[in-house]
Amino acid sequence: MIRRLLARLMPGRTRSSPKIYRAGEHNVQRGQISRGAATVAEKLHGAGYRAFIVGGAVRDLLLGMSPKDFDIATDATPEQVKPLFRRAFIIGRRFRLVHVHVGSEVVEVSTFRAAQTNVDSTDVHGRLLSDNVYGSQAEDAARRDFTINALYFDPATEQIWDYVGGVADIRARRLRLIGPPVTRYREDPVRMLRAIRIATKAQVAIDPKTAAPIGNLAGLIQNVPPARLFEEMQRLLLSGHAVETLKSLRTHGLSHGLLPLLDVILEQPLGQKFIEVALTSTDARVRSDQAVSPAFLFATLLWHEVLQSWTAAKARDEKSIPALFAAMDRVLEAQAKRISIPRRLEANMKEIWSLQPRFEQRTGARPYRLLEHPRFRAAFDFLALRGESGEAPAALVAWWSRFQDADEVARQAMLQPEADSSQRRRSRGRGRKRNAEPPVAAVPPKGGEASE
Repeated sequence: MIRRLLARLMPGRTRSSPKIYRAGEHNVQRGQISRGAATVAEKLHGAGYRAFIVGGAVRDLLLGMSPKDFDIATDATPEQVKPLFRRAFIIGRRFRLVHVHVGSEVVEVSTFRAAQTNVDSTDVHGRLLSDNVYGSQAEDAARRDFTINALYFDPATEQIWDYVGGVADIRARRLRLIGPPVTRYREDPVRMLRAIRIATKAQVAIDPKTAAPIGNLAGLIQNVPPARLFEEMQRLLLSGHAVETLKSLRTHGLSHGLLPLLDVILEQPLGQKFIEVALTSTDARVRSDQAVSPAFLFATLLWHEVLQSWTAAKARDEKSIPALFAAMDRVLEAQAKRISIPRRLEANMKEIWSLQPRFEQRTGARPYRLLEHPRFRAAFDFLALRGESGEAPAALVAWWSRFQDADEVARQAMLQPEADSSQRRRSRGRGRKRNAEPPVAAVPPKGGEASE
């Protein structure tokens, strides 16, 4: 009686022994586990260690969803796991774990952890700087973030071990932090973003006590390393529910500062329409298991900042193309202070942006040269999104859609006439005419922005 009362008064309280749900008491079966995860778990069991499928995979299976990957938790240390497999690599410093390669699948294996107790294990804001103290399975469950992520499925027995009431929360479709919310968010501010992402993807409600501190603690996101923040934003935007997630981020006061001026952009009619079109297209691709390019996605999110800076520079009478490149550099430099976008992605984003003015050039050999550009497909899909949102002329999008698939005779007929020689000389005497603002495109036809 007293224990049940304490459990109600202290949500997320961890039991020292688990509630075990046997096969038949839940809907998860051994056959639903990936071949790689099953192989890793079986080998760990054979070596005398415990091995459980853990985290999001168990949560998704209980909710009737298909997990993207399967992680394993074990009582073996990384040094004990690695020798058991031919291709296994210990990674990480803040959180050491093993990546085991089974065919094309990578299975992440982590050791049961206990709570950190060292004085120097957190920064001045309470953020954990190290998380490598190994412990028992019960301690491991207690230090995980949400109850529905702290469930352990044993492939050998098909049992689910639950130390924190996660199964009950899944059945109630509720997302609840383990432990005091303020403390847990201070330990890792990314948990606020994860709460939004998981609740949106799994279509569960965030428990009021879990949601309450988010608005006041949103500023802690500023303390997260930019590279880690980029990884989490990428997961948010490629979850297949980016549109709803972005709305929820704004509702909970978390969008401002993640992508500079994102709130301002979304308040502009064209900016909001463009981003909604882009994210809707991305969600559709993710849900149909098509590839999606992070470079393309971030290019869409930051485009209106580039466009605004570029337009302002042209209003100061700066030359169009140099002004565009300067605008790109300014936006990416400002963005790097918050989210560390990898250099290779930045290069692809710049190519997509810089090709937009070239779509207006439909005379002579210019269209043919643009067709041969390695980033043509991604740039055209970007133009198509701009067109659908109303930023670029639909006629321009339609022209390029026809031109790229037409035969040579039809292409020649589609080209716009060159200015006569005297007109070209006068034009050169005045200097090159500035390009108009790049158009925007409709939903990508066939192929895909993401595969570029």
